[in-house]
Amino acid sequence: MNDRLPAISLAAVPGRRLATLELAKEIERRGFAGIYGPSLGDSLSLCLAIAMATERIPLGTSITPIYFRSAADMAQTAAFIHEIARGRFRLGLGVSHEPALQRLGIRAGKPLADMRAYVRDFKAAQRVGELPKLTLAALRKKMIALAGEIGDGIVFANGARSHMQDSLRALPPERLQEPGFFVGNMIPTIISDDLAAARARHRKTLSGYVILPNYRNYWKEAGYVEEMEAIERALQARELARIPELLTDRWLEDVTLFGPAKRVRDELERWYAAGISTPILVPSSAAGNQLDAFQELFAAFR
Repeated sequence: MNDRLPAISLAAVPGRRLATLELAKEIERRGFAGIYGPSLGDSLSLCLAIAMATERIPLGTSITPIYFRSAADMAQTAAFIHEIARGRFRLGLGVSHEPALQRLGIRAGKPLADMRAYVRDFKAAQRVGELPKLTLAALRKKMIALAGEIGDGIVFANGARSHMQDSLRALPPERLQEPGFFVGNMIPTIISDDLAAARARHRKTLSGYVILPNYRNYWKEAGYVEEMEAIERALQARELARIPELLTDRWLEDVTLFGPAKRVRDELERWYAAGISTPILVPSSAAGNQLDAFQELFAAFR
């Protein structure tokens, strides 16, 4: 087994916040590459708590939506966490998704222009202290290129492994060669001997993503036109129950990890080879709950 360990995605939900901090300590003790919070819940508060509960492990947000608070306010919070973490914190910024923003009554502008302006104002914030490095969440090539121009890294969510090297060509080659430039991807992961159950769980989880237009456009770009157009027809016909069955095995193999521990470890090496220097595993369990998923992950990488 390769000595490299991936990073792990961690979110705190009501009633399990203290247990989540204990998980963070265990993740650090086991030597994983980092802990990164998704947009689920208050990931900035979680990062602050993890910074105080741990000593060495890198931590950060994978994706924090830019429309939820001003750039100056974000800079104050990010600098605070970065200082408390003694330089271990990395801030991931993203533009979220139009349907999610509409539900919150938020009107977004042009994603590229909005991100460029937000990062400019974030870096210009006064009297906040040292700012952390910035990772930009991206799927399509224009946002990837912007990350190379104004950011310190890039993070995908549910990226397609077969398309990753093509995507990364949008970055200046010298950025990829920089030791501190972050290239991550959040990968849904299930450790299980029951492949059918693992596939079914992934299909259920990822059905929430394929209904989003920007994800479908990305996966079309990655070569999954037939699958995404079938999903669009199902959405148009309001046949939402059919969506999981339209997520093909070929697609699942390309965007997720699942199976027995050895298979997952072997497939993870293919992600490194595709250019992802920091895979961020998002654990689920085929048969148990979320805490079971972490124990299964720990056993697979002990």
